[in-house]
Amino acid sequence: MTPAGRKLILNAFVEMCSGHQSPGLWRHPDDHSHEFNDVEHWVELAKLLEDAKIHGIFIADVLGGYDVYNGNLDAAIRSGAQWPVNEPLAVISAMAAATKSIGFGVTVSTTYEQPYHLARRLSTVDHLTNGRLGWNIVTSYLDSAARNMGREQQPQHDDRYAQAEEYIKVMYKLFESSWRDDAVILDREKGVYTDPSRVRTINHKGEFFSVPGPHICQPSPQRTPLLLQAGTSSKGKQFAAQHAEAIFVSAHAPAVCKKNIADIRVIAKEQFGRDPDNIKVLALVTPILGKTEEEAQAKLADYRKYASLEGALALFCGWTGIDLGKYGDEEELRQVESNAVKSTVEGYARFSPGTSKWTKHTVAEHVSIGGNGPILVGTPSQVADGLQIWLDEAGIDGFNLAYALFPQSFKDIIDLLLPELQSRGLFWDDYAVAGGTYRENFYEKKGQSGPLDEHVASTYRWKTGVDAKDHTIPE
Repeated sequence: MTPAGRKLILNAFVEMCSGHQSPGLWRHPDDHSHEFNDVEHWVELAKLLEDAKIHGIFIADVLGGYDVYNGNLDAAIRSGAQWPVNEPLAVISAMAAATKSIGFGVTVSTTYEQPYHLARRLSTVDHLTNGRLGWNIVTSYLDSAARNMGREQQPQHDDRYAQAEEYIKVMYKLFESSWRDDAVILDREKGVYTDPSRVRTINHKGEFFSVPGPHICQPSPQRTPLLLQAGTSSKGKQFAAQHAEAIFVSAHAPAVCKKNIADIRVIAKEQFGRDPDNIKVLALVTPILGKTEEEAQAKLADYRKYASLEGALALFCGWTGIDLGKYGDEEELRQVESNAVKSTVEGYARFSPGTSKWTKHTVAEHVSIGGNGPILVGTPSQVADGLQIWLDEAGIDGFNLAYALFPQSFKDIIDLLLPELQSRGLFWDDYAVAGGTYRENFYEKKGQSGPLDEHVASTYRWKTGVDAKDHTIPE
């Protein structure tokens, strides 16, 4: 069971592209992921998942192509490995209009746009979804994105996080401090739409940004969207411990991320006074389900016929920054000179002891379905047992469920896996707050539209009845 009998948090993990974590599967006759340009494709997904009471739809994003493999984009372009990719915020309102309770987590980078502009876009979508928006905060990792944004290469890792730290504080000031909760009064008799004494500038001046404000949007239902984050570097863990309400991890075995999760929760408690249990951790997993084990294994064998090893190499090389195109087809990667290559491949090999030789094609096969997360293959009971291992060994709170086939993988999860999880008391029967905000259903707490009181964002909140002189905007 989850700690104290809590239910699993389950998100569907997608991207506005074909294939996403399983490049090449768009070729399968039952796959519809290539229809991502059609708004109905997304609306029908949202309705399907809400009927099943899935918490949210987590939409990944990248701003550049995967061009590390062989030093060019050819493999990604040819195989459709997260290429082409559409902008995710644009489709959220359509999905929200067809649903009432499901949340929408959207990936947006802090590296390439001004916080004032992003705050406007996020507040707008939070309004249009009635508070069902989450923001997955990333600092980006592809040099191809940097070049298209007017830079020669990505800023250094620590510099990106220094910028992100200032960025999030500007966002808190705009979301929480710029307008008082009750600023909009709509007094028709006096002709006053908003009380000017309840709106103020933020006058932020920092190393990276200068934002006088005020925020151009009135307070949205959540004010600050639910905050998601995925970094597990030392800087990433520090950032997550202070700001993240949910953390997304991806690894092929729970032991790989167990220490990172524990570290973040210790930092959150000791340095930022947060209850570690209020930081929810979601792990990437791709379930492949059948009514029998043989049926599930047959599905996996069928999927492997369509998986693109070229696309998988494009993704792997982009994720790691390592160009495996430099190595021969039969070269054992655990014996090459590059320490980065050896350590990365040995990490994979440690959790696949049955593989005797690791070439670039072995790596490609390993990540061609499910990406950098595990695939759990079997009956509903077997897959649920696999999820339970992650709960027990890594201390997570839920999963981002990736697909092999779109939308059939999600239909299999709904029809086969969810009843098994519900029978074990691991998944709820309905949303905790019907028609509620993403945060209310995430924490299963009616009225918790804004960040928890212990969260740093709450110190920025300009509450009803408080004069501006009595509320100092935190730095």
